[in-house]
Amino acid sequence: MVRQAVLQRREFLAGATGAAGFALAGTFISPTEASGTMLTIQEPFHGAVLNHRHGESLQDGLRIQVIGEAPLRDTVTVNGVPARREGNRFLAETVLRERETEIVAVSEGIQGRQEHRIRVVWDRLSKPRYRFSIDDNSFFLRDVAQKQYRSLFDCFYLKLLQGLHERYGARFVLNIYYTTEDGFDLPQFPDRYKGEWKENADWIRLAFHAYANDPDRPYQYASERQLIGDLDKVSDQIIRFAGEQTLSPPTVIHWGMIPPPLFKPLYERGVRVLSGYFVRNDRGWDVNYCLDDVRSEYLSRHDALMDFDSGIIFSKIDIVCNSVPVENIVPTLEPLMHDPDTAEVMDIFTHEQYFWPFYVNHIPDHAQRLDTAIRFVTEHGYQPVFYHEGFLGGPV
Repeated sequence: MVRQAVLQRREFLAGATGAAGFALAGTFISPTEASGTMLTIQEPFHGAVLNHRHGESLQDGLRIQVIGEAPLRDTVTVNGVPARREGNRFLAETVLRERETEIVAVSEGIQGRQEHRIRVVWDRLSKPRYRFSIDDNSFFLRDVAQKQYRSLFDCFYLKLLQGLHERYGARFVLNIYYTTEDGFDLPQFPDRYKGEWKENADWIRLAFHAYANDPDRPYQYASERQLIGDLDKVSDQIIRFAGEQTLSPPTVIHWGMIPPPLFKPLYERGVRVLSGYFVRNDRGWDVNYCLDDVRSEYLSRHDALMDFDSGIIFSKIDIVCNSVPVENIVPTLEPLMHDPDTAEVMDIFTHEQYFWPFYVNHIPDHAQRLDTAIRFVTEHGYQPVFYHEGFLGGPV
């Protein structure tokens, strides 16, 4: 609440001019009033995941800049080191040496002492990497179960993904349902392919997405019992027919909306990263796991953010291939590579149903879209990862 109040005050004081005061729609705010500024660290953001692009790499650390606001006349220290003042702003440097670091700003003056603490995460061994996740999978499971193929990869959809793996080393997490509206459910899927799943588990994994496609937003107001119960049902079936080595912790919960009290139970089930859109519409921020507006806005512009209460990292999906024409794939991804806040991790995403010709919204060039996206990131040095292995898929 303190941070939100600070942000609202900063927005109110936007447009500051000169040291004598602030011009705001004809209103003059004196230095005395301005000195009531609350101490706040503005950068880095609480929960920020920082890598070599965000500072100066040292032999045993990462030197970063800390920026914030404090009462005009106060002296400010950051982790005990005096900060430079520029009006209400303060600037300082600190060095991150551990995975998690607490940054403490202290201001002292005639109005007393203020303190603001944040924590950040250092992705020490970070490297350019991408994760490819596919939602709403059910059609390929029904297809294999009904046709009893000799091999999983006689199914054209799995064959297509196998081809992308063979060409580019791509790895995929397929997020699946327990049941479909036409009566197919996971217990009907045979275990005869268990060995083949195991042989390919280095590049293809299965994860819980939801109990079923409908209704929309099934877990937005769910209880722990409902969500974890459905997760366990799907996980048990994956282990039965594909083995534990093929099971991935959930990566995307259907519709990307769950009550925050469920973050911790998901972490206890192995979830380490949840991906969402973090987009704003006429209802507010959406597909954001019901995070507050401040963190959702931050994630709309950054790769990732740690929720320290649960241990889960939230990841911003960079592209939804079924929504982006082939000619716009590279123009969508390329700018992200030049922004230090979005360049290190590419979160690539699509939905299964658009591959299938019988689907009402079938996209004939869907496979080409995936090929274009994966080829582009591969040519620019991004390596395929699973988010639950290591830290955001990278070395620990």
